[in-house]
Amino acid sequence: MTSHHDLANAIRFLSMDAVQAANSGHPGMPMGMADVATVLFTKFLKFDAKAPNWHDRDRFVLSAGHGSMLIYSLLHLTGYEAMTLDQLKAFRQIGALTAGHPEYGHVPGVETTTGPLGQGISTAVGMAMAEAHLRATLGSDVVDHHTWVIASDGDLMEGISHEAISLAGHLKLNRLIVLWDDNEISIDGALSVAETGDQLKRFDAAGWATSKVDGHDPVALEAAMSAALQSDKPVLIACRTQIGYGSPNLAGTAKTHGSPLGATEIEATRQALNWPHAPFVVPDEIVSTWRAAGSRGAAAHADWKARLAARADAEAIEARLASRVDAKALRQLVADHAGAMAAKTPSMATRESSGAALETLVPAFDVLMGGSADLTGSVNTKVSGMSAYGAKDYAARYVHYGVREHGMAAAMNGMALHGGVVPYAGTFLVFADYLRPALRLGALMGVRTIHVLTHDSIGLGEDGPTHQPVETLASLRAIPNVQVFRPCDPVEVAECWELALLADTTPSVLSLTRQKLPFQRRDGSPVNRSAQGAYVLSPSSLAEKAVLIATGSEVEIAMAAQARLAESGIGVRVVSAPCLELFAAQSADYQDEVLGGNLPKVAIEAAVRFGWDRWIGPKGTFIGMTGFGASGPYQALYSHFGITAEAVCAAVQALD
Repeated sequence: MTSHHDLANAIRFLSMDAVQAANSGHPGMPMGMADVATVLFTKFLKFDAKAPNWHDRDRFVLSAGHGSMLIYSLLHLTGYEAMTLDQLKAFRQIGALTAGHPEYGHVPGVETTTGPLGQGISTAVGMAMAEAHLRATLGSDVVDHHTWVIASDGDLMEGISHEAISLAGHLKLNRLIVLWDDNEISIDGALSVAETGDQLKRFDAAGWATSKVDGHDPVALEAAMSAALQSDKPVLIACRTQIGYGSPNLAGTAKTHGSPLGATEIEATRQALNWPHAPFVVPDEIVSTWRAAGSRGAAAHADWKARLAARADAEAIEARLASRVDAKALRQLVADHAGAMAAKTPSMATRESSGAALETLVPAFDVLMGGSADLTGSVNTKVSGMSAYGAKDYAARYVHYGVREHGMAAAMNGMALHGGVVPYAGTFLVFADYLRPALRLGALMGVRTIHVLTHDSIGLGEDGPTHQPVETLASLRAIPNVQVFRPCDPVEVAECWELALLADTTPSVLSLTRQKLPFQRRDGSPVNRSAQGAYVLSPSSLAEKAVLIATGSEVEIAMAAQARLAESGIGVRVVSAPCLELFAAQSADYQDEVLGGNLPKVAIEAAVRFGWDRWIGPKGTFIGMTGFGASGPYQALYSHFGITAEAVCAAVQALD
């Protein structure tokens, strides 16, 4: 009969063999956590290797993503069809599924991209939040699973982990179980060179249940995991392990963390662990036992499908779990809302316009789940009738994240990855710097998260340069696969919400103002003009001398300049550019048509110039910021920094 140690050793040797073949990687963690992973995957984790996307599967997150050969070995051994032995042999090679760190969407069975420490455990919090919400709203007959995490010392040292752990404890997410690889080793040597805190006390203080166990004792591990399933709190199990377990000369040292063991040490390890098999060879009886573990959840999967099929609302549930948004219904809602706004032509801050759009969208789409980082009244993300999500009401749809921007963004990634929820949440644009790593990871994974980032320029006024994000728009636009929307009025705001909700493989940012802006789009939205990224908002009846390109709050300035120049007999067109990423995706002919061919360009944005030369050319004129802002009334600040209609007129009149 195949023993636990045989199963665990299969993980160890596949991991060290793959790292050795690549001459690159991290063998120590998979070797140390092989016993923990074996107990988890053979006795507890609910999954079906033949159906990786079964919605009611348990989620497994390898937060310690550097130990990627652990999950790759597990996926191969349990029978995920895509993870062949050849893929393990091609570890870390171009085109292989076995990337250096696990990548979501790259291979079935990887629930989230990890590698940047702290992101995995924090993303897992969002997965657990989504599970609790859907269980409360759809019923435990269709949503009833756990989220398991393997985390490292590094994960727990990262600042984001503090935000995530605190949030999870506050929300009493008792379906979240973290298995901490407590090996007392860091890259620099003993963990004690940098960390002497008591993690169990820290988690306990945050509202978690905690325990400590020998990470190489399968009986003790099974007992700890069994107890975790009965907890009314999130659970941390500290698994005391030895990094590089089994290596006669390197186990327990930092040398096994990020380098191959070497052929001589691997051979010594084979002898020490009684594994007399060639590289990448796992005996059939061991593979068979692992494959049985991979099919263990097939019966539960079949039962789940039967329960779902018996529900009268099965089709609606499937649509909800798939996070579907009905594009036709959405278009009609936006058109109706924009038409109603155009009939009133209100002057509104775009953060208020966003709130008004959400008043229409949130009741119509139960997949939407909102929140903010302790700025609800400022970012206008909570609509009428929304109540606070938490242990007393997991069915509620508004999350009070507290001042945890980084943890908030990671949790949003987790909710989007889990499915059944389209998360949106708000903070000030300047605090994008606090959430950027999670936003970047969301862009890399291709998830639909919507970040409502307000107070987006010197227009916020008296709070001054600490809160005025002059460089932030450029930095967000530099992230691949992020849509940065900066709408100018209620119609564009609604259109941008439509585009964000339909962008199911792209995170979106809505950059919104604190100050009120005049209404521009009196035509409403019979078609979504923002979908092309930029368009001619106001052509000139005069011969055009230049093109004014503006975003958000500066469209008002461009329109005022156009009117003044017309009084002097000078024609200019005004182009509104709510999303430069979408404009860049249009044909060259369309771009040339909108930008007026060889006409001189003047861009107006209350931010730095960086990134604008693509559209205006190096000799183009830019009216904006050249440094940090200042404290004062916003009208005075615009005048002080020369972002005015007068400045635009002077720039156009100075053109040859």
